[in-house]
Amino acid sequence: MMNQHILQVSELTKKVRFLLESELNTVWLCGEISNFIAASSGHWYLSLKDSKSQVKCAMFKGNNRKVRLPVTGLPKNGQQVLVRARVSLYEPRGDFQLIIEQLEDAGEGILRQQYEQLKNKLHAEGLFDAFNKQAIPSKIQTVGVVTSPTGAAVKDILSVLKRRNPLINVVIYPALVQGNEAKFDVAQAINTANKRKECDVLIVGRGGGSLENLWCFNEEIVVRAIYESTIPTISAVGHEIDTTLSDFAADQRAPTPSAAAELVSSDVKEHNKSINLLEQRVVSSSQRKINELHKQLTYIQQRLARLHPAQKLHVQQQKIDELTIRFNQSFERVKSQKFQKPVQLHNRLILQSPIKRIQVLQEKLASLQSRLIKATLTLNNKQQTRFKHTIEQLHIVSPLATIARGYSVTKNTGGKVITSINAVKPNDKLTIQLSDGLIIANVDKTQSEETKS
Repeated sequence: MMNQHILQVSELTKKVRFLLESELNTVWLCGEISNFIAASSGHWYLSLKDSKSQVKCAMFKGNNRKVRLPVTGLPKNGQQVLVRARVSLYEPRGDFQLIIEQLEDAGEGILRQQYEQLKNKLHAEGLFDAFNKQAIPSKIQTVGVVTSPTGAAVKDILSVLKRRNPLINVVIYPALVQGNEAKFDVAQAINTANKRKECDVLIVGRGGGSLENLWCFNEEIVVRAIYESTIPTISAVGHEIDTTLSDFAADQRAPTPSAAAELVSSDVKEHNKSINLLEQRVVSSSQRKINELHKQLTYIQQRLARLHPAQKLHVQQQKIDELTIRFNQSFERVKSQKFQKPVQLHNRLILQSPIKRIQVLQEKLASLQSRLIKATLTLNNKQQTRFKHTIEQLHIVSPLATIARGYSVTKNTGGKVITSINAVKPNDKLTIQLSDGLIIANVDKTQSEETKS
């Protein structure tokens, strides 16, 4: 332990960043954009992912100003893109990240990457070298044309040849110039022309279109067929701004099919043709030298970027952007909580309000009143039924009911009911109660049952 150097965390992250940037340098990467953020500083932050992994990326405003994406303008989450980036490490957090220097849509970007890779490969093999190119004959009697027999290119070529030199013979070698099978058709047509040896020069091309439409002229099989052709070839693909690998392999390039027809039917003097050929060689050599110098410049710029103070500035700016984003998120969260608290207090106040309790008590009172009225009516009905029953019972035992059947009740003057003959004597006054009134009578005489016997 005493003999080992113990690293600080910042020393470790710095060493790791240096190793990543010096060993991996620049990489091309294709992936799907997620978590895209355009910071107020002008920098972009995003993640690139596929089905298994993702990596954080930063693209500083000096580079993202050059991005030109079709339709969207700005990168969108879910968009497939192709990027050229430097592998690096964000030291404050120890996060592995990519510093994007170039970004483009994946469809066209992958084609351009394939274009550059094949171009470098074929260039290294010497297919584009100027000293391998054949001179276009000064006297041309027959022109071969490899293109679609129904396309606009063949019509333009025939029209120009007829106008400039109607004596030139034209042999058309029909081929598909678009689609997956086009590369085989074009290569076969070039080989057929070389086997037949019918023409002095061969024009290979088609009209303008997108990079995908012109792609068969960037295929290796077509480029090699043009390079191996013993007949001098002129590449005439698309418009003047379109450049294909066939243009580099051909003995001469024409900006358009019409221009190729003018070239083979031109009456320019021989020394002018030599000048044009020399000019092309100079341009090709200059372009090759420029490419080499550009590579050296790129390497030096990359080394300078790692040592430049702007690198630290970018790191600090990235940290500021990150803190700004975190602050904004925290502020929005606190603001949301502050807005929710009065609503919660209002709801609690409503729950504690006496109005609610009064409503509950009023409902309870109404329920009790209803129950009281119902109970009173029920009790009253029971009492009436009971009273009626009692009246009926009294009527049954009442002496009036007996009197109504023909009986009577006899009372003396004192109101005492006479139940025996022995209770009266002659001249006593008696009251006889009948069902419909009273009879006042005097006792004349009395006679008991025993005496009668």
